[in-house]
Amino acid sequence: MEIREKIIVPLGYGKFVRSDKIIALEPIENDRGPGRRTRVYVDQIPAPMIASRTEHAIISNIVETPQEILEATASLELLRDFLDDISRVGPMLRKSIKKEAGLDLGEFERRIKEILEKNDNN
Repeated sequence: MEIREKIIVPLGYGKFVRSDKIIALEPIENDRGPGRRTRVYVDQIPAPMIASRTEHAIISNIVETPQEILEATASLELLRDFLDDISRVGPMLRKSIKKEAGLDLGEFERRIKEILEKNDNN
């Protein structure tokens, strides 16, 4: 894979940076949530920028990759984001959602984790 030079990469929430100025990407593990997915280290900027997009989504914008890989990466990224969002739903709301809409968020969580684990093992 090669970095596509001089293209503008969206980081989310109105933040943009040139692809060839990105030095490193670091996923945020603690305090991760809406608007806080990735630290983006940019050439000549002392502190990292906080991106609302994941490192995988940003990488897909800055490198030339076959379309099939991009689609698979986007699908897995959507599942990761959905799993992250589901984890924030408390037990009372989960119970209410299951009762009112018939959606079992615990089952969605379990199935998404299985898919992501299979992908990580490949």
